[in-house]
Order: sequence, then structure tokens, then C-alpha cells
Amino acid sequence: MSLNPEPSQPAERAEHQLQLKSYKEALIESEEEQQEQNELAQDGQPVGSNEFEISGTGMSKAPPSPQRKGGHRRSLSLKANGVKKEKTDVNDNALEFEKYQGSNGDVLASTKPDDSYEKALRQDEKEKPKPKERKGSLASGRQAGAGWETSSIRWAPFNIPLQRRLQTGMVLLHTLSIAGMLAFFFLLCTIPLLWPILMPYLLHVLFSKAGTSGELSYRNNWLRSLSIWSLFASYFPARLHRSEELPPTRKYIFGYHPHGIISHGAFTAFATEALGFSQLFPGITNTLLTLDSNFRIPLYRDYALRMGLASVSRESCENLLSKGGPNKEGMGRAITIVVGGARESLDAQPHSLKLVLARRKGFVKLAIRAGADLVPVLAFGENELYEQFQPDRHPLVHKLQLWVKKHFGFTVPLFHARGIFNYDFGMMPYRRPLNVVVGRPLMVQQQSKPEDKYVEELHAEYVKELKRIWDEWKDVFAKERTGELEIVE
Repeated sequence: MSLNPEPSQPAERAEHQLQLKSYKEALIESEEEQQEQNELAQDGQPVGSNEFEISGTGMSKAPPSPQRKGGHRRSLSLKANGVKKEKTDVNDNALEFEKYQGSNGDVLASTKPDDSYEKALRQDEKEKPKPKERKGSLASGRQAGAGWETSSIRWAPFNIPLQRRLQTGMVLLHTLSIAGMLAFFFLLCTIPLLWPILMPYLLHVLFSKAGTSGELSYRNNWLRSLSIWSLFASYFPARLHRSEELPPTRKYIFGYHPHGIISHGAFTAFATEALGFSQLFPGITNTLLTLDSNFRIPLYRDYALRMGLASVSRESCENLLSKGGPNKEGMGRAITIVVGGARESLDAQPHSLKLVLARRKGFVKLAIRAGADLVPVLAFGENELYEQFQPDRHPLVHKLQLWVKKHFGFTVPLFHARGIFNYDFGMMPYRRPLNVVVGRPLMVQQQSKPEDKYVEELHAEYVKELKRIWDEWKDVFAKERTGELEIVE
């Protein structure tokens, strides 16, 4: 005798004093029942039978089919809007991947995220403001005290899960890492007993070549692989996708686009193992490059060196691509350059993508001299993490920013996002998905003196590959875009 199923009709549920189900719950339940019936049919069990049975001694669960034990492999394919999403689970000893297949047949591969990824994707929907209620036909005066009952700023509730609080804390620590470590160093300088230690250390920081030597002797893989970086990545959440496998017998230059405000995607994907870079590209040692001035900041330079960061100077790039690897000549080495630089941060507007790339050809010449293949990388969602002043509405402010960039070498973007305890104002990035797509490599022929014609050809192929990534995956990862990819300057 099988158990009676739980009634689903409203009248029957009210008769049994059961809570009414929403349309969404009923739809999900029907889909699950249909899937269970299909699985039972495949295993040779009757489709209409229930998995639980009642015997003489009580209720027991039917034994599973032998086909569903041990090395069973199960795959699920979903198709919507012309995009096929295939999810494959394999044994615990093997890697697990989630694949996205586009309309043109191209497939992206990325390491399977944990269960918190889908939950984090829905957080931004919960934080959106609720629509206003429709008023009646009566005309009324203003409501007394209404301004004290509501606020234009949406404050975070107190019952936020601990995991989300930890995610926010990790992003806050990373965002304030430079300022915090510099302030802590000044605090140490107020203790005279520490001066005999701090003065030699400060001289070492000013004259050290660790950021440009290319030896990566301070790199700490244990620090890069800490589980706390998974909290950092799941804040947005972020994913790393691979278009093709890269053989570890070549050198590579990853060109990251766009810069955004702080380049959170570049740090997450290439300075940590939170997104599984070493699993997607085994045998390749990647180094994220940053400003050389960051390696003159006390305490922070030690943190950056152990995270595997290096200077973006020409000397540093050439050393990184000519040292290390099995042959001690740079094979298996890779560097990641944010090509647009600080100038591109001024064009970081949500739902748009302007890349400062038309005249940026230095990285192409570097690749030709070093014999390193070029790998375009496009980060969908990087520009959506912050809001900033629009140049067309504030032309004087934009001109001042360009003047500062020209004469001092850095920019001052006027941006804001959300706060630690609110969703509308602050310096914390928004919780919006980040999808870093690594494109196909462009094989480069090494030349000691790059020819201008060859540089132009490689640059054109590089731009073409970036546009291919955009056209192929914009309908998947940039659904709310207001424009197309633009190559400027």
C-alpha cells in the first residue's frame, strides 16, 4: 500500500487545514515529480509507484536501483533563449564543471561553484526597491509624520545571515587594504622602541627590486588558496570561464578588460584561487600586475608580493616572461595586464562598455619581443559594481580628471555604490554578478624588434577576438546593457 500524495488543489488543502501553495511552488513541485517519474522509468520501476512503502512493521523506503550506486553519472541540460546550459556532476575524485553553450556552438568551461553561488545571485533582486502601492480615487492632504516613518535609504535588516556578513567584511578589508596598512605603519612609527626596526625596513622598501625581479620568490600559494577568498568571490558573486585550454608549454599575456573602478574581477580571478584558475589552466603560473608605486607602500608591498602580484613596468614584464618554468626561460609563465589602465576607469559606467584600446599597443610589442601568446579577457559586470559621475552631465569635472591624469599619472574617479549597512550609498561595491571570460589565445611569433605591420595585424586580431567574446556572450552575461562594445582612444 502506497501513501496518499499531499493534496494540491486549494479546496482540498483548506479541508485538511494545509497552507495554500503559490503558483511558483506548485510549478516547481510538478517539475520535480515529472523528473522523478522519468528517473524511475529509466530504472525499470513503475512510473506511478511511490518511493516509500508501508510494511507490516511500519513505513520503509524502497531500495535504490543498482544502476544508481557507485560511479553513477548524472547530467542535466537546460535550454532557454537559444543558450544551452549543461551541468555535469562526476565522481568526487574528478573536477566538476558547469558549461555554457552559446548560439554559435562555443562552449565555456568554469569550475563548479558551491551552493552559495545561486543564493548570492538572488540577493540583488531582494535589494531592489519595492514598487509603490496604487492609491485610491480619494484626494487627501499630506500625511503628518510620514517623513519620519520612511527613509530614502534602504537599510540592511539585522537578521542578515552570517555568511553574507563575512562576505561584506572580506570585500571591505580588501578595499581598505592599502589605506589600512599604511595607517597601521604610521601608528607603529609613534612607538620609539620600534624605530631601530622600522627605519631599516623603510629603506628596504624604498630600494627593493622584489616587485620587478620576476623571480616570484615571495609568492605564497597557501595564502592565495585560503578559503576566505571564496567569501570575497561569492559576495558578487564572481565566476571564471575558459573558452579554450592553454598548453603549459607556452608563455601568455592576459589582457584584462575593462578596468572598472577598482578591478575586483581581475584580483579575484588572477590573484587568488577562489575561482579555480589553476584547475582551468593547469601548469600555468599567472601574475597579476599593478602599479610600481604600490610596492613602495610599507606593509602593503609585503602583502602584495605574497599574493603573487608584480609591477607593471616593462622591466618586470620582461623578467617574468623570461624566468622560471621547466626550462628556466619563462615557459608556463603568464602575466595579466589591465590594458585600459586608470584612464579607462573614467569611462566605467554601468550597462555600457568603452575600452581604451585603439592606441594601446605597448602590450602587443611586449608579447612579440617575449614570444608570448596574447589572451583577451572580458569581464562582464565589472562596470556595474559602482556608479560615478557621467562625463556628459559634468564636463568640467571630467576635464579636471583628465588634467590630473595627464600631469600626475593617476585619476580620481568620483564614484559611489552601497554601504556596509545600507543598499544605496557608500563605497562598497554592489552585489552584482561578475563573469570573467577568457578568450582564445592568439599565437605570436617572437621578434627582437617588432615590425609595425605585424604589430597592427596582431592588434586587429586582438580587438576582433574581444568583439567575438562580447557578441557571443552579451545575451548571457550582459542582458541589461544599454549599448554595444566601443573601442575608444
